[in-house]
Amino acid sequence: MARTRSDRVGPASRPVAIPTDVDDPAVRKASGRVQLPHNVRWSDPLVTYDMSRREDRARVYEQVMREGTDEDVRHFVDVDQIVEMWDELVLPPYVRRAWAQWFRERRQLELAC
Repeated sequence: MARTRSDRVGPASRPVAIPTDVDDPAVRKASGRVQLPHNVRWSDPLVTYDMSRREDRARVYEQVMREGTDEDVRHFVDVDQIVEMWDELVLPPYVRRAWAQWFRERRQLELAC
């Protein structure tokens, strides 16, 4: 049994969900007060976030970008908001790298990892 984490074992071994249509303006994004699905926020207690509050939106993005499926990311994450909050988001390096690569390829933006 592995006792340390590596790129092949542990959270960093999972692919980061970034759906191809995440930036499609036709995809409706979550707004108002939201609760995250159990696959994203699996610990109790149940928390309600207000997407109009920057701090709450950042917490939602952090959790969804780490734990979410394509559908979760598509629904909860606004990529334009990620750019605005990039330096504030607390994300593991492997998640930052994946999103930075997406922005580099799709938006020609260089975001610090």
